[in-house]
Amino acid sequence: MARKRKGLKIDGWIIVDKPRGMTSTQVIGRVRRATRAAKLGHGGTLDPEATGLLPIALGEATKTIAWCQDGTKIYRVTVCWGEATATEDAEGEIIETSTVRPDKQAIRDALPAFIGTISQMPPIFSALKVNGQRAYDLARKGEIPELKARDVVIEALSLVGIVDADHATFEVVCGKGTYIRSLARDLARNLGTVGHVRDLRRTRVGPFLETMAICLDKLDEYGNEPPPFGALLPVETALDDIPALAITENEAHLLRQGRPVEAPGVCNGTCQVRTDQDLVAIGEVKEGSLRSLRVFNLNQKRESDVDHS
Repeated sequence: MARKRKGLKIDGWIIVDKPRGMTSTQVIGRVRRATRAAKLGHGGTLDPEATGLLPIALGEATKTIAWCQDGTKIYRVTVCWGEATATEDAEGEIIETSTVRPDKQAIRDALPAFIGTISQMPPIFSALKVNGQRAYDLARKGEIPELKARDVVIEALSLVGIVDADHATFEVVCGKGTYIRSLARDLARNLGTVGHVRDLRRTRVGPFLETMAICLDKLDEYGNEPPPFGALLPVETALDDIPALAITENEAHLLRQGRPVEAPGVCNGTCQVRTDQDLVAIGEVKEGSLRSLRVFNLNQKRESDVDHS
């Protein structure tokens, strides 16, 4: 018999403004203690020294994490020129130096080469798995993990400002799987120098914005209130970019049973499926037939209230 999960059934998203020095797993632990939620997950890891948006999914919202992770992300990053580090951020030991400091025009001229679909080699200190082990675990043992270059999408890359001769700040709009540390490393090389990430902040993840974020200390205060509390966003917030399709309660019952529903005249593709009141499922329409990809258990009517005729 499966062991019953301890904790409260809370469904929705909490957008944490992650402080510097905490891992994403540690943030989840803080949210778990504050909310006493039974089930949690996050919508995209942040490096311990990075700050900014870390979307935390609770309960049924964990079923939408993949759509959150696929969303566009925006970062504000400050690059330090002239020093390469083992971790490609400020925490690693310096492994190479250069006296070259690029000027503003040289930086602007270099940016177009990093916009669009580019090939990127992930940092050796990353969470990618190599033969079942995390790359950063191998790197800490002195081993060089065998990583492969992969294509990522940089939608926009702009110079925000020159801090001083050694530092410049950029805004990066990018897709899933982009490593900002790798981008900083490669941009520096392109400019004839070396560099690393000095400061990194994530300001957007898909539909989640900085205005939606809450600091962990404030979240602890909300945790004294009965859920759902003020920091909780609806499950469907992560699905804002997916079109909605309205169905009846009877059709919702069929989808929850795993049965298809006719959808004549509806364009093929993924959609969020709703009744008048509730999010029912993430569905896929193909050739006039709707089937469920993920079904939600959110404030459903009792089965005895549904007409199955």
